[in-house]
Amino acid sequence: MSAVSPKQTGKILLVDDDPGLLRLLSIRLRAEGHDVEAVDSAHSALATLNRFSPDLVITDLRMDKMDGIGLLKELQTRSPGLRVVIITAHGTIPDAVLATQSGAFGFLTKPIDKDELMVTVAKALKVSGLASVDAAWASEIITRNKGMKEILQQAKMVAATDARVLITGESGTGKELLARAIHNASPRHDKPFTAINCSAMAENLLESELFGHEKGAFTGATRAHKGLFQAAEGGTLLLDEIGDMPMRLQVKLLRVLQENQVRPVGSTEAIQIDVRVISATHRDLQEMMRGGGFREDLYYRLNVVNIKLPTLDKRREDIPLLVARFLQEISREADQERKVYAPEAVEMLVIAEWPGNVRQLYNVVRQNVALSRSPVISAEIVQQSLGEHAGKLMSFTDARDEFTRNYLSQILQITMGNVSQAARLAKRNRTDFYKLLARHDLNPDQFKTR
Repeated sequence: MSAVSPKQTGKILLVDDDPGLLRLLSIRLRAEGHDVEAVDSAHSALATLNRFSPDLVITDLRMDKMDGIGLLKELQTRSPGLRVVIITAHGTIPDAVLATQSGAFGFLTKPIDKDELMVTVAKALKVSGLASVDAAWASEIITRNKGMKEILQQAKMVAATDARVLITGESGTGKELLARAIHNASPRHDKPFTAINCSAMAENLLESELFGHEKGAFTGATRAHKGLFQAAEGGTLLLDEIGDMPMRLQVKLLRVLQENQVRPVGSTEAIQIDVRVISATHRDLQEMMRGGGFREDLYYRLNVVNIKLPTLDKRREDIPLLVARFLQEISREADQERKVYAPEAVEMLVIAEWPGNVRQLYNVVRQNVALSRSPVISAEIVQQSLGEHAGKLMSFTDARDEFTRNYLSQILQITMGNVSQAARLAKRNRTDFYKLLARHDLNPDQFKTR
């Protein structure tokens, strides 16, 4: 018999001017373990928003002063990503269409069926949630992932110092955004933030862009040019994709970091600079050092503090939040009504493979908006965009079995196939341990040395 995955509970805000219905829904939801706040108007709901920070709002459609659709639109502005379920009195088709086109996650009809209520709530909580309210310095980073929040705390601490930071992580994980956040939180925030991609230009051009050049320093240098180190004076310079910097320029950069001086190409005079350097790369610099592709002394100059950003598949709970932000940005840029995703389309985005991380997610959302003729983006459009990357999230049971098998294999490797010793390490009796091995198709003899 397969194990049942634990029920997901959340914070639910109920909005209805019928006290009897409010009481009934509150009792039903609290009995399922949800934290419930019940209010009798849309204005009360908005006043409660910051204090309660709900994961889901369930609101009546017909209310005085501000109705459910008005509340929905206000919530979309204040809390992108927050799911809203609309309650309709008669379940008419126009009401359902209006609620869906306005961006509601779904709708429930009165009298509300208990099972339908619980199914709708479970689906909404699966793809909903609010990003924590961060200070302005990190406002561009949308997350409710525990690991990302810890990274932001670390970034805030290091921002108060002048320590150099090396940000690592796969392409598209938001390394430049984090660098900007560190600059914004630093005492240098009112000075320039400048970024350059070290892999995006030829060596001679990169040298000139970084360090500047004098008039006549090379063919085409018709006037003197200040490099980015001078342009970023007093502020922060991000050297993105530092792992792609040519070796000759690595030597020159090392000298700049050691002496806090820069010498433009063609000049005999050094210029004093005061610039904080943050670097970023998707490459393994330690592996490059071993292969002679990156200077060890430069690595240790740059890597005073290392911050590694997780891939998007390590923070899937952020996908609905990111999608909501992207939809809002795209709508504002195009000056058009914001489109929304159908619930099953959001679920598809959450479980998809994202080798290109957040940047790929943004491109998919932009493509979906462009191709959708309806205000509601369908699962079919998402499927077309994802193609081979439309993944499948592992079930709780499969994930547990995979962990158990890996754990047993590791113990057998440690004990070289000695079952008695492995059972003692696992704190299981020998009989039970043999059953576990049989269940996971593991043969102790395969782990014995020959």
